[in-house]
Amino acid sequence: MVRLSRAEAQERNRARVLDAAVTEFAERGFRDAKIDTIAQRAELTRGAVYSNFPGKRALYFAVLADLAERAPAPANPQRGTDQRTALGALARAWVTSVAHDPLARDLMPEVVADEVTRRSFAQLWKLDAVLLSLALEALEPVAAPPGAPPARLVRKAEVVLTALHGASQLATAAPGSVEPFDVVTACERLAGLELNDWWPPPPEAAVRPEDAPWAPPAVVDLVRGEEVTPDEDGVVVVLGLNRLAAVEEAVRTGARVTLAMVTGTPDELAPLARLVVAQLCGGLRQAFPDRAWPPVRVVCDGTGALAR
Repeated sequence: MVRLSRAEAQERNRARVLDAAVTEFAERGFRDAKIDTIAQRAELTRGAVYSNFPGKRALYFAVLADLAERAPAPANPQRGTDQRTALGALARAWVTSVAHDPLARDLMPEVVADEVTRRSFAQLWKLDAVLLSLALEALEPVAAPPGAPPARLVRKAEVVLTALHGASQLATAAPGSVEPFDVVTACERLAGLELNDWWPPPPEAAVRPEDAPWAPPAVVDLVRGEEVTPDEDGVVVVLGLNRLAAVEEAVRTGARVTLAMVTGTPDELAPLARLVVAQLCGGLRQAFPDRAWPPVRVVCDGTGALAR
């Protein structure tokens, strides 16, 4: 008989709780789901569930984040070659993702029910817009007129994300009310949207040079879905979930940026952060060629270890 270490046993129990919670949330919905029933399904005690997740909402966010991160990618994704085809491919990936899964129907009600969660989600949405705009700009660089501030596509990205999130909400609230092909067509048409968006020169940032070798902990880059490895050079930006939009100031300088998202309540808000970013970036990897993937790594680092 092989004896598991404490860490291995905890990881195994966590996986069992997540698997049981998927079934419970799918059958009964978030509000009617019971922690006691989830514990029974996992063949664990109620205390074992709470030792891994502080509450039902934290468990719900973790379930959705886990599904978004583990969603299988198509073997031969049809990536776009320009903004129109890439946005169409992104919309196709989105409408078949966890965002349109009935399991996610209680996500937004739980987000808006709490002020702290709502503020964090708003900034995560802004971060997604920056990531999508960087991908769009890489496909078709936007040239500003002589003497004008640098052009950007963040506002266009925000409109695209508004359409995708709105379609998801309708699909989960009223199944059958949204025609997925129409969502794809609408997003393709948004490629031609002109919003006179521009980027003001960023303020001088406080940067602490560091010559010592960098040995990051084992964390996954949510943009590329792979483990972060040390670079010879670059900038690590540590931002709380209420300040994520500020990452654009670092990215626009042209530096190689790693964004470490931190929060004082990692058990609940870290899964939400993973979910929101992974949901978009899983679609980006299917819809945009490698060369257009955003030049920033995003990790969820509840301990601040990346900044040490």
